[in-house]
Amino acid sequence: MSVKYLSLAIALAVTALPLLAQSNPMVGGAAMFADRNIVENAVNSADHTTLVAAVQAAGLVETLQTPGPFTVFAPVNAAFARLDQAALAQLLEPQNKAQLTQILTCHVLGANAMSDVIMGMASEGGGSFEVTTLGGCVLTVTANSRGVTLTDEQGRVANVTIADVRQSNGVIHVIDRVLLPAM
Repeated sequence: MSVKYLSLAIALAVTALPLLAQSNPMVGGAAMFADRNIVENAVNSADHTTLVAAVQAAGLVETLQTPGPFTVFAPVNAAFARLDQAALAQLLEPQNKAQLTQILTCHVLGANAMSDVIMGMASEGGGSFEVTTLGGCVLTVTANSRGVTLTDEQGRVANVTIADVRQSNGVIHVIDRVLLPAM
């Protein structure tokens, strides 16, 4: 291949790179690529550093890199900041791994639930429906013209702030609150 054609091929590849992320919204200032898995994308989001640290502490990295499919309701750093910081630090300690794992898996469904599916299920349910997460938590999902909210077993409400971030093994919906199991 001549230098001329090699330069053209490189220029086309570099130009096409942003197109791979165009179908996905930016999250935490980073492009999210549909051909990467949940972990590969989440580590690039500046808004999800606490979530990534928690996933690592819980030993869930390998699980979230499998084919899935998964739907992850991903709390932003500000959502974790709303929690008691001493309790959060304690959750990240190795002896509390089981409790941390349950909390994190309360944010995960074993399905690829894009927003159109969620909206359809809510419509069929009169505006809301219940879903059981991989962590055994029951979330009430409510959808209307203003968006989608998730209510945990303690009555805490999280808003979906960015929907349909496609992943190779599912989808991420960014939320503004940490969901907790019944205590």
